[in-house]
Amino acid sequence: MLPVARWLMRGTPYAVGAAALASVVPWLFWFGAAIAALMTLRRGLAPAMPVILAAALPAGWWWTQGDAIPLATVLLVTLMASVLRARMRWSEALIVGALAGAGMVQLGLFVPPGGAGPLLEQVRQNSAEVDRMLTEFASQGLDTERLAVLLIGGVTGLIVLVAAVACLALARSWQAGLYNPGGFREEFHGLRMAPKELAVLVVLGVIGMLLGIPALAMLSWVPLLVAGVALVHGFIGLKGMNGLWLVAFYVLLITTWPMILIVLLLAFIDTLADFRGRLARSD
Repeated sequence: MLPVARWLMRGTPYAVGAAALASVVPWLFWFGAAIAALMTLRRGLAPAMPVILAAALPAGWWWTQGDAIPLATVLLVTLMASVLRARMRWSEALIVGALAGAGMVQLGLFVPPGGAGPLLEQVRQNSAEVDRMLTEFASQGLDTERLAVLLIGGVTGLIVLVAAVACLALARSWQAGLYNPGGFREEFHGLRMAPKELAVLVVLGVIGMLLGIPALAMLSWVPLLVAGVALVHGFIGLKGMNGLWLVAFYVLLITTWPMILIVLLLAFIDTLADFRGRLARSD
């Protein structure tokens, strides 16, 4: 996709047109978000504003139709790109993204129009098993509609944050490919949470649990998960292992919950142990 990125960087009108078109087409919003992130990374927030607006306005129209994911992704990736450009640290951009994503969930941006009640009723009609389960929850005194709002908001917020991180990575790889070949690989392979940043994530998770903000407790661990993924990439790169190892890793990561916990644990330990630094010194 590097030739596409080179074409986009020929001038603002090219990027504006591509971002607007991508955001209009369903399921291509990620491409418009990546274009906005690329322009923000390369030129800064103010010069990239026409491109950001070109991606955000069609995404805003989708929001009025009940789909908030495109607009939320554009806004979140733009924020993260601004932080990454200013601070040059992926970890800080990820933490800011997690906070902003939790804020979106808390504000109810991902709740369906009309609330979760109509959706719950539709699910009840389509599944007798779910209907029995919800009836049992209600008999135990649980507010099933509030539970549905939390579930929908949390899952959607997680999807938006993951999509924004992926779009930011794509934009950063474009930028590196055009102006600093090999720079993204080196940067991502070296991504590691500093002890202070890990402490911030732990505090955010605890605050989320104590104050009843489940979105904050859940999304605060996404930066650590990304750091764990970077650790695996870095290890495989240092060892010169076959790319099929990465394919197997992602298959396990997507399909098995224990793998996610293992990656989180490895990233946690790596903050203190610095596996890649030790491996590089030993080689």
